[in-house]
Amino acid sequence: MTPKPKIGYKNPFSAMLEGISAVFKKQEKAGEIKEEDRLEGKTVLVDGASSGLGFAVALEMARRGARVIMACRSGIPEKGEAVKRRTGNHDVEMIRVDFADFTSVKNLIAIIREKYAPLDIVISNAAMVPRRSRKTPQGLEEMFMVNYLSKFIFINGLIRENCLRKDGSHIPRIIIVSSESHRHPPAFDWENFGVFMDYGMGKTVEYYGYYKLLLTTYAAELSRRLNHNSSAPVSVFALCPGPVNSGIAREAPGLFQPLMKLVFALFFKSPEKAAEPVVYFATSADIEGKAFDYLFKMSRKEIDEKAADETNGAKLWRLSEDIILTLSGPPSSDLTG
Repeated sequence: MTPKPKIGYKNPFSAMLEGISAVFKKQEKAGEIKEEDRLEGKTVLVDGASSGLGFAVALEMARRGARVIMACRSGIPEKGEAVKRRTGNHDVEMIRVDFADFTSVKNLIAIIREKYAPLDIVISNAAMVPRRSRKTPQGLEEMFMVNYLSKFIFINGLIRENCLRKDGSHIPRIIIVSSESHRHPPAFDWENFGVFMDYGMGKTVEYYGYYKLLLTTYAAELSRRLNHNSSAPVSVFALCPGPVNSGIAREAPGLFQPLMKLVFALFFKSPEKAAEPVVYFATSADIEGKAFDYLFKMSRKEIDEKAADETNGAKLWRLSEDIILTLSGPPSSDLTG
């Protein structure tokens, strides 16, 4: 699935420069993270939790007393043991999942339903930036699957399988880690939705932004479908953590790795600092009952108008369901709340 329009980032270096400039922009904070906002008695699932932002979030969720489920492709069991050791919270478990593999994602949903549900908070964080296009086991483009479609499959599957808490004690929260790069694509390329096409490193960052547009559009549409009649049975939040000093660009050509590591270390936030908006969305009592919200770092913003458009949301949903239909058959029920 490759967009035809030429979009915001010309190459990885322009993306890196924009990331540096974002570090110095002043922002008005939407709220404060409070120590008294605890998570005892709540179950939190964090995916992509073996490193970087996801690991930092898992640490903070455990530190605040939650039962933490870490869904990862690697780092099992050592990363979970590290969370237990560093927080003193031993209610931490890990599940292996490969978000590039449709079957693995479906298996994850089944495991959560059988062993870990109900969930109070779902933090969808897993992402990747490949050096070039690669096919998934089902023939889709890998970054399209990991950064967008797997999240559509996973979150919708959790909802359909009644994996979110519904006892009325509080409103469950779905938190989607997106990116301000969702603003760069000028348009959707519906004609080529789901179509595998080859690309190299020079196009990777462009497509990363495009898939974040799809993801942000999905977040807005999900909230519309779940929350209606002035009620919010499930809060859906999306955010951009800002530039993070993580290993997401580890597939960059070796020649550029030293420069990128230096820039990341000097200008980008540590995963612990970048986790602030995720922690706020997961813990703050100030946003209880809110249907949708978006933060850039800790500043509240409107999402891009393309992502907010209901027509785009409905079309994205329909096309995504069409792809899933070809992979597994129709969903068990309509997702209307």
